[in-house]
Amino acid sequence: QVRLVESGGGLVQAGGSLRLSCAASGHTFSWNYMAWFRQAPGKEREFVAAIRLSGGYTYVEDSMKGRFAISGDNVKNTMWLQMNGLKPEDTAVYYCAGTPNRRGISVITPARYDYWGQGTQVTVSS
Repeated sequence: QVRLVESGGGLVQAGGSLRLSCAASGHTFSWNYMAWFRQAPGKEREFVAAIRLSGGYTYVEDSMKGRFAISGDNVKNTMWLQMNGLKPEDTAVYYCAGTPNRRGISVITPARYDYWGQGTQVTVSS
């Protein structure tokens, strides 16, 4: 059974930092793309960042560039999201997602991904 498990969320003051981790297990395939999404109460799920674990591609949503950075380790099957300069509007549940497939759907679209974690709560106080 494929599992994606997020960790590292919590409560932080505005301007602070958090590092989220996503550990993948139970798979027998290689990941193509993995990504972070977030969802605030009453809002749609929002793309944050994506990475090709085999290397050569990372992408962070424009509004978060300069504050957020995505990285990953293809051997450890782990992905991270470093979040600096956090703002109250960054408060959300953060989800990791992954796919082994090479379908022609944008990496910023939730439909691109076949597997999802349960999410980790990030709360930024003002």
